Order: sequence, then C-alpha cells, then structure tokens
Amino acid sequence: MGVWVFALLSAGMFGVRGRAGHLAWYRTDEVGAEVAFLHGFSDSAECWEPLIGAMPGIRALAIDARGHGESGLPEEPIRYDGHSDDAALVLSDQPRDGGVVVVGHSMGAMAAAHLAAARPDLVRAVVLEDPPPGAPAGDQQARPWSEPQWLADLRALDLPSRIARGRSADPGWPDDELDPWAVSKAQVNPHLFDLPFQDAGPLTELLAEITCPVLLIHGDTERGSLISTEYAERCARAAAGEFRAVHIAGAGHSVRRDNRAQYVAVLTAFLDRHH
Repeated sequence: MGVWVFALLSAGMFGVRGRAGHLAWYRTDEVGAEVAFLHGFSDSAECWEPLIGAMPGIRALAIDARGHGESGLPEEPIRYDGHSDDAALVLSDQPRDGGVVVVGHSMGAMAAAHLAAARPDLVRAVVLEDPPPGAPAGDQQARPWSEPQWLADLRALDLPSRIARGRSADPGWPDDELDPWAVSKAQVNPHLFDLPFQDAGPLTELLAEITCPVLLIHGDTERGSLISTEYAERCARAAAGEFRAVHIAGAGHSVRRDNRAQYVAVLTAFLDRHH
C-alpha cells in the first residue's frame, strides 16, 4: 500500500494532504486529527471546509470517497461497507491516541455507521447527518445504476454556471458553501456509474451493532431529509448504545448547509462530550 504525505503552503483549512492506497485525504495540521469527516455522494472532502472553518481549533481529517475528489476508483461494486473499509484504511495510517469522532453526511453517514460497527477501535463516537435509511432486509443485491440527471446537468456547466445554479436552488446556503460544492460535481468520476451499486441494509439493524455514542441529525422530509422524526424514533429504539436524535427544523438533506449555526451548536456540544 502506497502512503504519502506532504504539507501545503496554502490549502484553505487543510494544511496537510496525503494518500493511502487509492484514497486522497486532507488534514488541518500535522499533529493528527480528533474528528474525521466523510462526505456525501457527489461532494468531496473540501466540501467540509466551510463547516470546519466555523469551528475554530478543531483538528480535522477529511477523506475523498472513491470516485470522488482526487481519490481513485477500484474496479469493484460500489458498497457502503467498501466506503467504510476505505475510511478504516486512512484512519489506520493516521497518528492517533485512541479512536476519533467520525462525522458523515448521507453516503458518508452510512459509511460512518458501518465503520463504527466494524471497527470500534477506530471510532470513539459517530455523527450521522441525514443518512439513507437503507434497503429492506435481504434486498441488497448489486445492481446497475446510472448517473442522476441533475448531476449530469451540473457537470455539463462551467464552474461559474454551477455556482449560479447552486445559489438559485438553495439561496439560504452560506456563500462559502457554493464553490466547493460546485467544484466537487466536476470531480465525480463518470466511470462510477459503470460499476454495480449495492445498497445498505436497514440503518436500524446497523445501529443495533454500534456500541459507541451516536448522534443523528436530520431535517424536514418535506424539504428533502431522508430521515423522518418517526424513523429517528425507530433508530433510538434499535440503538445498542447511547443515542440521540436532533431534528433541525427548516433544514433539508444538507442540514449543515441549510442551518449552519444550529448544526455547529449541536455538533460542538457532542464533540465537547466525546473528544
């Protein structure tokens, strides 16, 4: 496995970047990380920079998922537990003293949940920002999939036009969210959609295997949140360990972008308890 690390003179919040196998990762300093961030589908590690910038002093690591950002794309089915294995590969190579808190959004949240279940030695606590609820039990066969039309439409635009499209679609997002969001769409490897996709099992079943503290953050289903209040209550009943669900009203699927102030307050309180 090839591993390399180098410091950047100017790289936004991320002053150190490296690779572990096919994966690109980014860190805020050379000391190590207390919190690891896993992004959602079509985003990239750099999409976490605005949030990290709003949390002064946080020592963070973020990973480009396979086929996203600057990471490579192995020739195998796309699976959430594959994303989890990728995160474990990166975290195992990082300087650390015990586990880290893992924060994931959407696809990254499901990967974080798999990681917390499979590698409790790496994960001290986990934050799930609007994860998919998963497929019904027994319905996880690998299947063909295709690029969503909304993503194809965005990828056909130049960067200023993608930023303008994002501003029009989500006028409440902070301006600093738009550039990394728009850049990430052009970085998605189109070969991703030539590989079969394997859905995850029910999130409730996965939570029954996680013993570390879990924070679930979700928005309103009418605004696009994948997790309803009723499903969050089911998650609470299924969880094996400490579990808390927080509903942020008025937010959709990208909870932190829709209401950064409340998201930061909730996340900061959780990190203060579990660092």
